[in-house]
Amino acid sequence: MSTLRIKELPHYIGQRVIVDGWLYNKRTSGKVQFPIVRDGSGYLQCVVVKKDVGEETWDAVERVTQESTVRVVGIVRAEPRAAGGVELGVQSFEIMALTEDYPITPKEHGTAFLMDIRHLWLRSSKQHAVLKIRSELQQACRDFFYERDFTLIDSPILTPAACEGTSTLFETDYFGEKAFLSQSGQLYLEPAAAAFGRVYCFGPTFRAEKSKTRRHLTEFWMVEPEVAYMDLDGDMALMEEFVSHVVGTALGKHERELAGVLERDVSRLRQVKPPFPRITYGEAVEVIRSAQRALAAEGKRDPAAPLMAWGEDIGGDEETLVAGGFDRPVMVHRYPAQLKAFYFKKDPADPKVALGCDVLAPEGYGEIIGGGQREDDLAVLETAIAEHRLPAESFEWYLDLRRYGSVPHAGFGMGVERCVAWVCGLHHVRETIPFARMMERITP
Repeated sequence: MSTLRIKELPHYIGQRVIVDGWLYNKRTSGKVQFPIVRDGSGYLQCVVVKKDVGEETWDAVERVTQESTVRVVGIVRAEPRAAGGVELGVQSFEIMALTEDYPITPKEHGTAFLMDIRHLWLRSSKQHAVLKIRSELQQACRDFFYERDFTLIDSPILTPAACEGTSTLFETDYFGEKAFLSQSGQLYLEPAAAAFGRVYCFGPTFRAEKSKTRRHLTEFWMVEPEVAYMDLDGDMALMEEFVSHVVGTALGKHERELAGVLERDVSRLRQVKPPFPRITYGEAVEVIRSAQRALAAEGKRDPAAPLMAWGEDIGGDEETLVAGGFDRPVMVHRYPAQLKAFYFKKDPADPKVALGCDVLAPEGYGEIIGGGQREDDLAVLETAIAEHRLPAESFEWYLDLRRYGSVPHAGFGMGVERCVAWVCGLHHVRETIPFARMMERITP
């Protein structure tokens, strides 16, 4: 008789099995005890009837404490009311290691305390659900690109130059030379796109922004595709298809956790289907200005405060105002060129704006995707590098792509943590990654 995982038990109804796991909780009703065991794959209600088991088994169930490791043997029974649709009629219950004074109890705990013991907080049902959904979402990202013939390219984490300026880079010594932790794999994806046509990378990225908002981490994961012979319109269509796919997959496979454990309004996620509304930056500014006027009229904004002006960046509060009028993500395109990185191509019809696009999630979650069309003209790109005061020698290899077979190309990056926060309905991104790295936290 081999040990089974809890998720496998519905296939073994009527059979005697062994389950190894941890005690999640327990309750007692006279001469019947109900220990709840978890093993990472699910939760199992065990039923221990005093008259049906030996004294040693009964005493072990009475003594066992939260998060003790246990081995349970019994008969699998169908129980529609139980998680997973089954329960275990216990024959024997063995304590493998007894836990004392487990610090997370059923009472309320502050987030700061729980983050200090994140290594244990991962075991809680809500955190378990979030990270299972994160795993599903990441797999959906990989499947999406694999099924569309994209080649996975592992971009370097240590880089000699910035892709978006040096102000938010973590600098390190590289055998006497300066090196930086990567903000993005994009610059390395562009040559790969010239070799393979369709590529993507998926890995950790690092930004030293001194920000303590609920949307920011210093270490986070990004998935970034890059496609040769693609313009902004094609890029936006890919963004739309991609977001719809990953959200639909997470909802389809984890609706029970989303609705039951996280209490997420899944009806909002069902709305995430193409087409997404598309507005220009200029139109977004008008939406923001109108909303600011309305807030001032309601006494929720200083009427003397200036309205947003064209050319200003759209911050988190403004993103919420823009996305608040839509039931699905909204795509804001053609931002002012001065707000974008040096590699963005300017719109030939209006050089003041760049051929870029951000995807803003509804419900106050803001930007989850940023991207656009890259500059493919050598002379224009050389000028842009000089204007941004970037070291030209560090980008010679990048300029080679425009010297040898330059083509229109585009791509984007999606932050995994922001997307998970939105899908799960979480207030802060710190709960969307196993071990969060923020300005004030680098442990555990």
